[in-house]
Amino acid sequence: MTQLKEIWRKVVFLAIVGGLAFWVTNFAISLTPIAAEYRAALSISYLPMIVESLIGGLIIGFFISYFLLRFFDKIPTKNPILKSVILSFIVLIIVTFLLEGPSRFLTPTSDALRYFLIGALFNVLRILALGIVIGYLYKKLYGST
Repeated sequence: MTQLKEIWRKVVFLAIVGGLAFWVTNFAISLTPIAAEYRAALSISYLPMIVESLIGGLIIGFFISYFLLRFFDKIPTKNPILKSVILSFIVLIIVTFLLEGPSRFLTPTSDALRYFLIGALFNVLRILALGIVIGYLYKKLYGST
């Protein structure tokens, strides 16, 4: 029971830090002119987007942290950072093709492909930052085994 409690404590800690990395990356992206154009074209409000990115980052961070700890030995490679990035890449594929793709192509704009690619690039940056931070923190705090 104590071991299970310890694992969940690690999952929550890694998820929070990873979610914050996601949010900080999103905040930095949101300050660029291309992000302002993207928000304007898709009618995305700034403040709700910032709050939603924090919640989304925490959710993604939770799943990556859980699967990193749960299946650590089954993920190929020995480096926790690469393990976390592999899991992040899987999440990126899921988010891009199951959520981002259909929503952008159903949006009534003439530049749907352009905005899909911009959104996909934003997701690459945010989710990659989350994965790197989770893997780095795991390696730093809990070792590589």
